[in-house]
Amino acid sequence: MNEFWQRLKQRKLVQWAIAYAAFAFALLQGLDVIAQRFDWPDAAERYLILALAVGFFLVLVVAWYHGERGAQRIRGTELLIIALLLAIGGTLIWRFGPAAVNGPHAAQFSPAVTRAAPTSETPVVQRSSAIAVPTIAAQPIPAKSVAVLPFENLSNDKDNDYFVAGMQDLILTKLADIGDLKVIARTSTAKYASHPDDLKSIGRQLGVASILEGSVQKQGKQVLINVQLIDVGSDSHLWAQDYTRTLDNVFGVEGEVAQKIAAALDARLSSAEAAHLTTVPTRNEAAYDLFLRAEYQTSQAELGDGNPLRLAAAIPLYRQAIEKDAGFALAYARLSYAESDFTFEGAGGQDAAQLDAQARNDAKQALKLEPDLAAAQLALGYNDYWGHRDFDGALKAFAAALALRPNDPGALEGQGLTQRRIGRFGAAIMSLEQAFTQNPRNSVLAADIGSTYMTMERYSDAERWLLRALTLEPDNISAKEDLAHSILFGGGDVARALAAADPAPHGPTTPTGYSNRIKVGTRVPLLIYQRQYRQALALLDSVPVNVPDPFLAYVVIGKPQTRARLFRLLGEPERATPLYEQVLPLLRTQLKMQRAIAQGAVWNRIAEAELGLGHAADGLDALAKSQAIASRSDDHLSAPKLMQVDAGLYAQANRPDLAVPLLAKALATLGIGGDYSPVMLWLDPDWDPIRHDPGFQALLKQYARSKPAVIPVAPASVAQ
Repeated sequence: MNEFWQRLKQRKLVQWAIAYAAFAFALLQGLDVIAQRFDWPDAAERYLILALAVGFFLVLVVAWYHGERGAQRIRGTELLIIALLLAIGGTLIWRFGPAAVNGPHAAQFSPAVTRAAPTSETPVVQRSSAIAVPTIAAQPIPAKSVAVLPFENLSNDKDNDYFVAGMQDLILTKLADIGDLKVIARTSTAKYASHPDDLKSIGRQLGVASILEGSVQKQGKQVLINVQLIDVGSDSHLWAQDYTRTLDNVFGVEGEVAQKIAAALDARLSSAEAAHLTTVPTRNEAAYDLFLRAEYQTSQAELGDGNPLRLAAAIPLYRQAIEKDAGFALAYARLSYAESDFTFEGAGGQDAAQLDAQARNDAKQALKLEPDLAAAQLALGYNDYWGHRDFDGALKAFAAALALRPNDPGALEGQGLTQRRIGRFGAAIMSLEQAFTQNPRNSVLAADIGSTYMTMERYSDAERWLLRALTLEPDNISAKEDLAHSILFGGGDVARALAAADPAPHGPTTPTGYSNRIKVGTRVPLLIYQRQYRQALALLDSVPVNVPDPFLAYVVIGKPQTRARLFRLLGEPERATPLYEQVLPLLRTQLKMQRAIAQGAVWNRIAEAELGLGHAADGLDALAKSQAIASRSDDHLSAPKLMQVDAGLYAQANRPDLAVPLLAKALATLGIGGDYSPVMLWLDPDWDPIRHDPGFQALLKQYARSKPAVIPVAPASVAQ
């Protein structure tokens, strides 16, 4: 043994090992800084760690054979050992590397500014029109996990639904404050029955080990709340209790229930969490009732009929609650969130800038009243994201919310949506998929993940998630539209995209105007890409303008402007002129109502109308204003889209000198994949006026691998 240690010392094996470890550590630290700066995927560092691990053993082999007598000829034994180590290392990298690289971050192994031209991996052939429904992979279910199913209303008065839903939501919110628990979001539990038969199946679907059921009976001033915690595996009760209260002392029940559930599931509580469970948002009975009514309207806007006008009904109720209790921090926070959401949905004709500013003041007031309120940080984050497009501020607010409530799905989703706006698409996927584990039945969240994969031009992954979203909610309009676009942008298969954009509603909860929105927003453009202009015009004309549906508010302007474009494509500009004259003053009014940051898209629509009327100078001036906004934007989603649309309008103005460079820049910008792809160079008639320009032909050559298998041709009767 002594001789062995002497030989180790002579060969300086320990020194070599320490030196190599120090080198590897320093290399990893340096590359970690670079990886974060350029948003590299975890897979890149995993590859490097595996390679360094293999290298460690190679260094030891070389040191053993060469450390004592210096350079010498390599022996057969040494070659055999090195070959075995390389084989083992290669197997490790093959086994663990591709799984990571093909995961959510594969497209991120590049700086978050531009991307290369298409490679041979770009899909160029049409795929089968059959659409398979994806399966959801089973995940390990943690023991400390719970879902709160909708409470049953046992009151004779069904108008008390708001009160019952409010009690359930307050309990769920308190549970979500416990970091040691996995708590499923309300969005994923809302569609289940109050007391379903097959709890085991529901537990698997939601990924939880226990389920809380409850009922509420409200009669006059008397309230009876019954709750029971059930182990889904054994279908046995872990805990159950009745709470008899009056309306003036019902405050705090949610905290008591959350404490009991935490104890039953053996969840650890920090001192801050324990203290927070005992706090009550208000002790004012009238303020409490108004708040619950407002929350019911907000939840219906998100979960029920999807009507954003519900937010308009919720906002004054929150305000009335605050008037009853000026210290009601949670009401301020939820009011701010509703105002920001309503602004994002178009503000219902109200002054968006004024409503946005009010939302910010309300969020700040909530934080002033209660600095450690996660809901207030969440409201501030969404105000930064939706209203101000302050992405750095939004990320800070969402991080603060997650520090207070580590698994909050709303904060995780907001963080992911913000990360993709700044081009950190791999990080966005991580945040959104983490949110999905807390909200596994949320179709909107699944669609967000799908649309994020679209921005990365990973269209097969996008289709998988969008199909999952439609499996969860067949009437998810955004998911259906994005699925059609993902098929289109991935391979140029317009026919398959049209099949995916089937406008037929599927269920009793289908929002009014669902089919009309699919027709106007998706099927009409797809028919245009097929050069079926008269079919597109007939479909557009079948959609009424005066529909009492907030989803179709844009039709008042969008329909006549699209009709004008179709008449222009049909070679009938005289029929387009009165339509452009009709929408131009409406667009200028809309411009005044929009926040400055959202005016770029209005300016390019004004430009289209001016160019359609033959006002070339005014049209180019409007385009310059749109481009000025795009150039100042750090938004990796809206800025590339603005560039692409503006380039198409420059082509309409027969200015290839302006259109081609802008189009080339848009196609090379990371994030364009959610709204456009190189395959559209062959499909989009916007490029027909400059199709023979040498610069545009050079773009076709650059992206030749993206050429679709079928290129539609307009009927001979249509003048181009």
